[in-house]
Amino acid sequence: MLTKIMTATHAPSQSPTPATDEQRWDAVRRRDKASDGAFFYSVRTTGVFCRPSCAARLPRRENVAFHTTVADAERAGFRPCKRCRPDEPPQAERHAAIVTHACRVIEQAEEPPTLDELANAAGMSRFHFHRVFKAQTGVTPKAYADAHRAGRVRDELAEGASVTESIYAAGFNSSGRFYASSSERLGMTPSQFRSGGEGASMRFAVGECSLGSILVAASDKGIVAIQFGDDPNVLLRDLQERFPKARLVGGDKEFERIVAVVVGAVERPVDAELPLDVRGTAFQQRVWQALREIPRGSTASYADIAARIGQPKAVRAVARACASNEIAVAIPCHRVVRTDGSLSGYRWGVERKRALLEREARS
Repeated sequence: MLTKIMTATHAPSQSPTPATDEQRWDAVRRRDKASDGAFFYSVRTTGVFCRPSCAARLPRRENVAFHTTVADAERAGFRPCKRCRPDEPPQAERHAAIVTHACRVIEQAEEPPTLDELANAAGMSRFHFHRVFKAQTGVTPKAYADAHRAGRVRDELAEGASVTESIYAAGFNSSGRFYASSSERLGMTPSQFRSGGEGASMRFAVGECSLGSILVAASDKGIVAIQFGDDPNVLLRDLQERFPKARLVGGDKEFERIVAVVVGAVERPVDAELPLDVRGTAFQQRVWQALREIPRGSTASYADIAARIGQPKAVRAVARACASNEIAVAIPCHRVVRTDGSLSGYRWGVERKRALLEREARS
C-alpha cells in the first residue's frame, strides 16, 4: 500500500518583491509567476485571496487589496482561492515534490508500482500524473522504473553475482521479461555485460581534432563513448579496459561518416542528430537528457539542472552525473557551469570546456 504523498512546505519566491501597490497591480495584470510568494492579493467582492499568477478573471482595481503573507490575508477575513491555492506551495513545487516522492517509491519497491497506484498516492488521475511525471523527469513512470531496475542489474553483475541472481535481485519476477529487452537495457546480453562485453562487437575510431586526440566508439545501437585526450593510445586502452572481452573493430565507411559528424560538431558547433547508446542509472539518464535540452550557445548551472529534473536539492548528485558522462559533445556536459557563471571541472579538461563554449557562443 502506497502512502499519501506529502507536499513540501511553501517557500517564498526568490524574485524581488514589488515595492509599490502599482507594481503589485502590474504583476497581477501580467499574472507574473515570478511574483508568486512575494505577495498576495484579495478581492473584496468575492472574499477570496489569490497569488499574482492566478488565472481567474481579472478583478477591478478598486476591489483589490495586497497582503504580504497568507496569514495577513486570512486575518483580514479572506479565504484562499480554490483555483490557485495560495495557501499551498506553488504548482511547480507541488509537482516536484510529488514526482520526487514517486521516484523514491519506485526505487524502493520490490515490484514496480502500477501507474494507478502512483497516481492514487499523488491524489491525481492516472493521465494527469503520467503527464506531470514525464514533464518533470523527461521519461514516463514505466521508463523510469525500467531504467532503475536495469541499473540494479548492472550493479549486481558488476559485483560478480550470477545473471539469474542479478535479475531477481533487481526486482524482475521473470527472467524472460528481462531477457526480452536486455539488449536495450544493458547494450548487450547480461552474460556479455558480466564478462566484460565478451562476444559483443564495438566499432571505434581514434583520430585528431583541434582539441587533441578524440575517440568515438559505438555498439550496434549507437555511440557509447566520445572521449578527448592527449594520447590516442591511452584513449584506446581505456576503451579496452571498459570492455575487456568485447571484439573491437575498426570503423567502416558508415562509421567514418558518424565520426566525421562528431568531429564537425567539435570544430564547427552544430546541432547534430547522432545515434546514442546511453548507459547509466535512471538518475544519470534524467540528468543527461536535461543536458541535451540546453540550447547550443547557452549554459545552465548544476542547480538549474537539479531543478529541471524535479530534485532541486540534488546539486551534488547532478555534478557527479555530469562527471560520469562518457559521451562528450553529444551529451553536452560542457554547458554546465557554476551558479556564478564560472567554469567548473570537466573530465576532459577545463580548457577544452572553455574552447567548446567559446565556439558555440560564436556560432
